[in-house]
Amino acid sequence: MGSSEKIDLKTPKEVLTNKYGEDSKLIFDLQDQGGELCSLRYDLTVPFARFLAMNKHIKAIKRYHIGKVYRRDQPIMTRGRFREFYQCDFDIAGQYESMLADAEIIAIMHQVLSRLKIGEFVIKINHRKLLDGIFEACGVPCASFRTICSSVDKLDKVSCSANIQTPWEEVRSEMISEKGLGYEVADHIGSFVSKKGDPCSLLKELASDPILLDNASAQLGIAELQRLFSFINMMVVKEEQQKSRVILDLSLARGLDYYTGMITEAVLFENKHNFVGMPQFTLFFIGSIAGGGRYDGLVQNFSNSGHTIPCVGMSIGIERIFAIMEAQQAVSSIVSKTIPTQVLVASLGDPLLSEHLAICQMLRSANIPTETPLKQRNRPFDIFEYAEKNMVPILVIFGQDEIAAGSVRIKQAYDREDKGKLVPIASLVQEIALKLENTDL
Repeated sequence: MGSSEKIDLKTPKEVLTNKYGEDSKLIFDLQDQGGELCSLRYDLTVPFARFLAMNKHIKAIKRYHIGKVYRRDQPIMTRGRFREFYQCDFDIAGQYESMLADAEIIAIMHQVLSRLKIGEFVIKINHRKLLDGIFEACGVPCASFRTICSSVDKLDKVSCSANIQTPWEEVRSEMISEKGLGYEVADHIGSFVSKKGDPCSLLKELASDPILLDNASAQLGIAELQRLFSFINMMVVKEEQQKSRVILDLSLARGLDYYTGMITEAVLFENKHNFVGMPQFTLFFIGSIAGGGRYDGLVQNFSNSGHTIPCVGMSIGIERIFAIMEAQQAVSSIVSKTIPTQVLVASLGDPLLSEHLAICQMLRSANIPTETPLKQRNRPFDIFEYAEKNMVPILVIFGQDEIAAGSVRIKQAYDREDKGKLVPIASLVQEIALKLENTDL
């Protein structure tokens, strides 16, 4: 960007309404003492479009904007869902080579998320014209395109009820019972929105699909997506491509009404860690961390003279990114403390401190990270509690009888019912090494 200027965009209540489709119910409405209805800002896109409409001399602009937005939603902090949160928007407005600005937005999204090092992610892409063409070819009335689009948008968001097994069955039920689609039409839509994967092969398949072959809207969307992905392959660094995927996903709908072309969403993979003797647990799965698309008609909505300017952009959920990073740091601190210590040595009953230290030294000399509570007397409860708290996977336990027999007992720390294995002290190093070799630490 050649030059920059800091300005704050304010947005009247009437500008916010009728721009977000079914998501309009999430706008935070307020009423002042005089009875005037006010609203908190839902996103940063609509205010930007209004700014362009008011400043007709701006023919082309690239901008970023960080600001607070608000949702009248049920907050779930652990999943990065808030009522008040920061977004970072990148937008490109102006006439450019077809799909080149769209590709630059995808490349920016890809680069930002890669450099944040928050994990592997998928950037999903679709096209509103392709979706509209699919709806038309399947028999959806034109007036119902947006409301059916909002249903499709719920495919990766719905929680299935007790008698419904899959997200598609939930969405299909809504299309039929609430939005009046016929069974065959809904099933026809389902056969398309289930498709996702490699853009090149999937677009080739769609371009020759007999149902879409004569649909002008679908064919235009396919052609623009083919051009978009050719640009993306040139713009996204090859090393970064190996860390994530950019895919075509026909279930991506983006429920906001103002999108007119390419739509996109970045989703973080689910990450898991597996500790010895413990079931897998989820590190985090917050889902969508960025999204956007092309909104060519939005500026015209705010211009009395019909002034318009093509726009494409995307938003990154800053609070969601922070939630992910905080979760990563929390787990990293656990991993850094627990993985180095693989064995806890402890005696039961009479104090056997010298034996403690001798066995610890023997294991450490064999490069097996080992720890001891440094107490002469240990209760079984204290030993297990210490191992569980510090996530030490293996216990070496002994008393006077075991020492007299020249043996110790190896136990799984996370299974208190495990009676363990009695092994000679002389072969303890080999037994521990074998156990560690066969265990995923």
